[in-house]
Amino acid sequence: MAQLWAALCLVAVIEGLILFVAPGLWKRTAAQMLAMSSGALRRVGGVVLLLGVTALVLVRGAG
Repeated sequence: MAQLWAALCLVAVIEGLILFVAPGLWKRTAAQMLAMSSGALRRVGGVVLLLGVTALVLVRGAG
């Protein structure tokens, strides 16, 4: 459980840095995602989910 909490904190810090350092990039990315078709959005979501699960497995394996 401690590794999951640490991973969530790391993601929150990275997300906060992205929003603070590059708000224009964040807005453009959000606008592009909203303009995507549902099929393309599902593919992007699948890739993000796969990367998240992979990161979780790596974090859990490192502990």
